[in-house]
Amino acid sequence: MAASIVQRCFSAAVKVKCRTPLFTVRRCLLSASYTDTARWEGMETDPQNLALLANFMDITYDKKLPVSSLTISRFVDNISSKEEVDQAEYYLYKFRHSPNCWYLRDWTVHSWVRQCIKYGVRDKALHTLQNKVQFGIFPDDFTFNLLIDSYIKDEDFKSACAVVAEVMLQESFDLSSTQILSLYAIGGYLATEPTLSTAEERALGAALLILGLKRSDTIGMSAQLLGNALIGEVEMQRGVHAVFRGMPLSWRRGYMGRALAVMEEVAADAGDAKLSQDTLDRLSQVLQDLSSTSSDSSGEESAGEEERAGEEEPTKESGGVDEEDEVERAKLPEYVSRFKDLRGRLETQGKVEPSSFQALVSALAARSLAASETADLEDYQGRVQAWEAEKRHLIVREKEMRERSEKERQERLAARAAAQQADNRAAG
Repeated sequence: MAASIVQRCFSAAVKVKCRTPLFTVRRCLLSASYTDTARWEGMETDPQNLALLANFMDITYDKKLPVSSLTISRFVDNISSKEEVDQAEYYLYKFRHSPNCWYLRDWTVHSWVRQCIKYGVRDKALHTLQNKVQFGIFPDDFTFNLLIDSYIKDEDFKSACAVVAEVMLQESFDLSSTQILSLYAIGGYLATEPTLSTAEERALGAALLILGLKRSDTIGMSAQLLGNALIGEVEMQRGVHAVFRGMPLSWRRGYMGRALAVMEEVAADAGDAKLSQDTLDRLSQVLQDLSSTSSDSSGEESAGEEERAGEEEPTKESGGVDEEDEVERAKLPEYVSRFKDLRGRLETQGKVEPSSFQALVSALAARSLAASETADLEDYQGRVQAWEAEKRHLIVREKEMRERSEKERQERLAARAAAQQADNRAAG
């Protein structure tokens, strides 16, 4: 059902693509200066033989001793092939499950993602990102941007949205550039008319809602409306416990009601904010399909009531629909009526934007992405300098510790030799 709704909602966007110049210009991507690797590759290098380094880590782990964050950093920094990316993935996993797991450096995470992009194995970066608890991969905003952008350039919007979902879960929509890229990726993915799973609806809905709350213009309000509609559909079908589990979302029921509240806010606002035509169409179709499903399920429920009498009732912990969810479902006719009234008000007030959501985001990217990049690059330059200073400090500390360890070893050997000589003299 989700696929058919998205198809009806965004078919207009696909048609606009053929006529509107916005869709023939690929400026809605990061610039060459943003993705340039010169600054990163220009950092002080510490060449290593990865075979020796891997052997050292294996021996250290076999002795139940921790590997330093500097060691795993050296391994990742010296990757030179796809095969070595696979090896690095293994050692990142080992490091995450070691006593030093909390000390994986930010520059190591950044280097890991860059290496995956460089050697054409972004799926490795995405895999470790989606399994961050097992690998310890928690990128910063700049690193997220590089990965999202690499997928967008190849028009792999599904994978780009998978990265956006991780940004949402990490609550890292702080940079304006990340917000724009994420909106662009979601708009591009929905325009491909995908068959959305419940998990995708929930993730994309949450991302749109959070992104929309950061803006008060037409794009922001439309994103809030679409986000609430996607999440509201999941809530109506599966209950609110299927919505907020593992998500940075409110535990309060009524996401469909909050979608209508967005319409009321725009209708009452004296500003320029509008709602895009296709997002309103989307909400309309969701309400129609939910009404149809509700009518069908009520008949099936009555016919099969006796068969289910002995079955175990779903609990809140299992994510089933409870009594409060049924109360929310009962509000559906009211929501349908309110939607029709509010849409009429918006159309009368001229607050329905004819351009598609995708077109609006494309225009925003063309207008604002370059300015956002400037601030990001300045921050990145400072971050790289800080990483270089921290790495030099760690190298000095490592050298001092090795010298101290060697000195202590020599002192122990000397003491042992002196004791042996004393024993020999006493015996003679």
